[in-house]
Amino acid sequence: MKFNKWTIGLAAVGVVSLASAARADEKMSQVQTALSSTTLSGYVDVAAQYQSAGVASPLIPSYGVGVPADSIGLNVVDIALDKPLDTTPWASGYHVELWLGPQAAAYGFTPIRQAYIALATPLGSSTIDWKIGVWDTIIGYEGLTSGNNPNYTHSYGFGIEPTTHTGIQGTYQINSNVSVTAGLADDSHVAGAYSSAVNGVGERPGLLVPTVMGLVSLTAPDSFGPLKGATLSVGGMNTGGGTAGASAYNLYAGVTVPTPNTALKFGGSFDYAGSSGFADAYALGLYSTYQFNDKMSLNLRGEYAYAHVIGAGAEGFGAEELTATLSYSLWANVLSRLEVRWDHTSVPGGAFVNSVDGSPEKNAFLVAAQLIYTF
Repeated sequence: MKFNKWTIGLAAVGVVSLASAARADEKMSQVQTALSSTTLSGYVDVAAQYQSAGVASPLIPSYGVGVPADSIGLNVVDIALDKPLDTTPWASGYHVELWLGPQAAAYGFTPIRQAYIALATPLGSSTIDWKIGVWDTIIGYEGLTSGNNPNYTHSYGFGIEPTTHTGIQGTYQINSNVSVTAGLADDSHVAGAYSSAVNGVGERPGLLVPTVMGLVSLTAPDSFGPLKGATLSVGGMNTGGGTAGASAYNLYAGVTVPTPNTALKFGGSFDYAGSSGFADAYALGLYSTYQFNDKMSLNLRGEYAYAHVIGAGAEGFGAEELTATLSYSLWANVLSRLEVRWDHTSVPGGAFVNSVDGSPEKNAFLVAAQLIYTF
């Protein structure tokens, strides 16, 4: 082994031995190797928005965002460290993702959003890819990362889904067209919402009720012609003890459909959340994307939601929303978006609260501009 002059000098006067120096150098080399495969990434999400009214009824899921109405501000700062799985049969890695800012506080991330060990286990012609720790939920058309969603505001469907879980999940790619994901996690039904804190447990003291989940994803092969690449995902989970000991569960189905016009794509989603003896809600969403060029796209979303909460109107009430989002990449690494949204509800007296005088409203309007810098 080759040593530098400083190490040889210390060995000559008996301060260190060449054997210990060799071991230290080997350990340092291992650390450097591990660090060299770790990546740092993230984004800064800011926005300005005008909002005529905010959601105030348990019958209508919130489309919550971090920036308050009629203001300019920070949504969230995302910082992630990754060592992704490589192609070796028994690969290992990790993912640590931190959220800072108003949106992090709103979702209860303090500040861990995700933190898991990734492992690969060979099985047949593929591998089972494991995540063990805290990870994003496996169901839903939209996710927590705003820039990966077609619109700035979230859908009603997102509002009745879980967000993160603490536990173990595995994904197996059966072939190029079929994959299966299953997981076991701590109870994620907390305070009437479907999002779990790190190491969250059931609402009943001293009782851990595990969440069992599964998702099947299908991708259309080339033989489907114009529909090749279309996807269908179907999944569900129980979400543990629920409120006052009620059982809770989520069901999800999502589809994406290409068209002969490669610039135009469609999507659809169905979300259902139920809790025996307490509440149930569902949301139907339709999406479309038109890619004008490599810099500009237009994303449209139309949605209907229905909810029934015991003690808040036995017959239940619905709401619909229309959202249009224009995206443009003007600066390097920056996603720029302008969004217009309209919400309407059949809840008697209105489910929205006027942002100026606090009066109930049946309609709500939002205009927002968003910038996301990704690094």
